[in-house]
Amino acid sequence: MKMKLEYIWLDGNKPTQTMRSKTKVVSDFSGKLEDCPIWSFDGSSTQQAPGGSSDLLLKPVALFPDPDRKDGYLVMTEVLNPDGTPHATNARATIDDDDDDFWFGFEQEYVLWNIETHSPYGFPAPGYYPAPQGPYYCSVGGEFIVGREIAEKHLNLCIEAGIGIEGINAEVMKGQWEYQIFAKGAKAAGDQIWVARYMLERVAEEFGIRINLDPKPVAGDWNGSGMHANFSNSVLRTCGDKGVYEAICEAFRPVVAEHIAVYGADNDKRLTGHHETARIDQFSYGVSDRGASIRIPIGTVERGYKGWLEDRRPASNADPYKVASRIIKTVKTAKVLVEA
Repeated sequence: MKMKLEYIWLDGNKPTQTMRSKTKVVSDFSGKLEDCPIWSFDGSSTQQAPGGSSDLLLKPVALFPDPDRKDGYLVMTEVLNPDGTPHATNARATIDDDDDDFWFGFEQEYVLWNIETHSPYGFPAPGYYPAPQGPYYCSVGGEFIVGREIAEKHLNLCIEAGIGIEGINAEVMKGQWEYQIFAKGAKAAGDQIWVARYMLERVAEEFGIRINLDPKPVAGDWNGSGMHANFSNSVLRTCGDKGVYEAICEAFRPVVAEHIAVYGADNDKRLTGHHETARIDQFSYGVSDRGASIRIPIGTVERGYKGWLEDRRPASNADPYKVASRIIKTVKTAKVLVEA
């Protein structure tokens, strides 16, 4: 039986990598990741290699049933050099979480974008705006909600594909939505965010809509879009110690620049200290504080400081692999200090 394998990878576009994909038809596929062959592509056409030496490799790292193609699978891949080493654009290979001790829950915000008017779906003609934000968050009714059919179809596809999606909701700006994905293991979480992004783009194609991941798609008194990163490791999940939590949060303070560097392009337009954000050049943390850099969820406190933290700074266009890699590096530094 012929099967369609959709290979998905990240290109070399700067400052924000974009997704590429192509279909491989195979016979008698077992449905197992280890039986997905390594494939090649033209890196000179994706800003990843010169034309005189353009072949790069796609290494399958995660496999999901393709709910749109009943005879197919979605294959998330890493980009490798011809010698099998990770390509410079391969952020997944930088994640230091071989034991999957770190768990991540990403809250992916996005804006449905009208490609004809170049404005959010549901906005009036260019230069005009809907009523101020306030009634759109988690709203019900045709006056406030737009794009529910897109968000709902994406939710169903993610469930069918086995993605760890935990919910969706309309967000603060009209035409803005969010979905949440949880996974045990930083690489698995990144894989699932990227495949979910791919499926969302494919759904939007059907409606003639673009998925806008800009951190601040509309200037003025409108919320931007983030990808809040909820994270924990065994220490955070079990310590039961407020002091440990504060020590881990403090470990983030001296490395603000390192985090912001991988938290998404143009994030300065979003992290202004307004619209539920912290300022990009400052660091803060607090219980239940959505204006802090890192929020300590009230659920964590109620469990006696056995839970997780939320870094609210990553932008909607951030690479979850890079975000996870940097968070893990910082937390591991703090863990050494705490245990010492």
